[in-house]
Amino acid sequence: MFLSSFENKIDKKGRVSVPANFRSHLNSLGYNGFISYPSFNHNALEACTQDRIEKLSNAIDSLNPFEEKRDYFATSVLSESENLQFDTEGRVSISEKLLDHAKIKSNVLFVGLGKTFQIWDPNNFHKFKAFARKKAFQNRSNLKWENKQKGEL
Repeated sequence: MFLSSFENKIDKKGRVSVPANFRSHLNSLGYNGFISYPSFNHNALEACTQDRIEKLSNAIDSLNPFEEKRDYFATSVLSESENLQFDTEGRVSISEKLLDHAKIKSNVLFVGLGKTFQIWDPNNFHKFKAFARKKAFQNRSNLKWENKQKGEL
């Protein structure tokens, strides 16, 4: 899983080091990089495995081929996605197009979200995190454990 948050600086050549535990998790799944695309919800980047983007592509393909929504999703996600491969030192080069969407200038915050992660400008994320924590508190009763057996946590 992708857990925790890690801040790294973009070097002069536009590369950023991906956190070691994120790389390790991706490597354990057989990947030497990840897919990234602009978030719909935030000035941030979504990041996931090839398998996950294929599931998203399949969900898009399941829509009626002549429906406008299908084109909207395909254009907004698939055409904007980039395959970022690790170099020998565990860095990736994030394109200017993606950096501009996330309003990232010099530092990058990798934010673990379980099966995926996001890439943020650190200042923008800290503002969002305070808002998200407030909303999570307000909606905490919606989060339920899956009960497999009575009495089991």
